[in-house]
Amino acid sequence: MNFTRLALRQFTRHSSRVRMYSAEAVPAAGSPAEKLTPPPPEGVAKPPNPKLDNIVNSIAALNLLEVSELSALLKKKLNLPETSFVPQFAAGPARPASGEEEEEEAAPKKVQTAFKVKLVKFDEKQKVALIKEVKNLLEGMNLVQAKKFVESAPTIVKEDIPKDEAEKLKEALSKAGAVIEIE
Repeated sequence: MNFTRLALRQFTRHSSRVRMYSAEAVPAAGSPAEKLTPPPPEGVAKPPNPKLDNIVNSIAALNLLEVSELSALLKKKLNLPETSFVPQFAAGPARPASGEEEEEEAAPKKVQTAFKVKLVKFDEKQKVALIKEVKNLLEGMNLVQAKKFVESAPTIVKEDIPKDEAEKLKEALSKAGAVIEIE
């Protein structure tokens, strides 16, 4: 009884090993002669495919007549139409019939998306309140920096901000006694 159990255990271990190793021994879908190459490290140019490199070198060595013949053969082989390439700029753009259309096209409407908030001047009586407000509104600014900033008016408070943020900043600083412009 023990002998049969031992034999059965060894047989199952042996058969699972055979399956495991035989699965690894099956070649990939490609031919075994083709070896996979690891990808190049980042920042290093990928080496060109030797087959494509040979084709490029062969085409580069052709003269103009041979290139024309190659083009005709490729068009025939790939069933491409026999149309010639005409760049759009060579023919020139189509001109509108009336002058009104030209004016509309000449002056497209530009929408400003980024605004600049500028402190033009401030009320001397409310200077302390304005310094405190600047310190609170502008990140990373202490009281001394805020005082120097306010005293250096006219100066730009913030640039490249959306319109709603610029309006909020203008309102807050105007309440503190500043004259603000949004550009």
